[in-house]
Amino acid sequence: MAKKVIKKRKIKWIPFFIVLLVIVGLSFGVYILFRLPIQNLIVEGTTYLNDDFVLELAGVKDYPSFWLSSTREMETALEESPYISSADVKREFFHVLVLNIEENKPLFINNTNQTVVFSDKEEVAVSDEIDLFRIPRLINYVPDNKYDSFVKGMSDIERDILGKISDIEYQPNDYDKDRFLLYMDDGNMVYLTLTKFDMINYYNDVLKQLENKKGILYLDSGNHFQIMG
Repeated sequence: MAKKVIKKRKIKWIPFFIVLLVIVGLSFGVYILFRLPIQNLIVEGTTYLNDDFVLELAGVKDYPSFWLSSTREMETALEESPYISSADVKREFFHVLVLNIEENKPLFINNTNQTVVFSDKEEVAVSDEIDLFRIPRLINYVPDNKYDSFVKGMSDIERDILGKISDIEYQPNDYDKDRFLLYMDDGNMVYLTLTKFDMINYYNDVLKQLENKKGILYLDSGNHFQIMG
């Protein structure tokens, strides 16, 4: 009986190493791709919120991995803030991350209890980061029977005008228990009454007629301007 000869198959090392190198190369490429950081961060839709504040909330201030960072987790973290109504985070080409924010509208800082008051009457304790928001301060107490109307009046003020108000003081007199005094950033003062709070929205138009004069604008009654001496 003839003896069966078993031939040993030679391993072709060159093709093996080529395939191995391709696999290693692809794996390394994928690893590098997923580890690439965010190249640019864009915050949209904000008026009061500072970009750094938003990026800190989203957890991307240090430019983490573009692909390994969860946009859903960012949106959840952002929407947990009382200052944000909704958030939409999208990836774009060239490792750009766009954070579109819809803000809650903060109206003023209530100095009597150190809270930020929103248009829905929600109040949040003032934090160390409140300097990121450009809103006026209510510097004194407003009676309970006037407060709700005051918040409603403040919510009717347009955002660009709201940002020009520095302080607000409840200042009733014998004739008007609904009167407030607004201190403007430009040095002017404005008197308003609760039924005419939306009149302050015409402030920019009034300024054009004042020819850079400084004084007191009475919008509570009479609609006249008293020049400061």
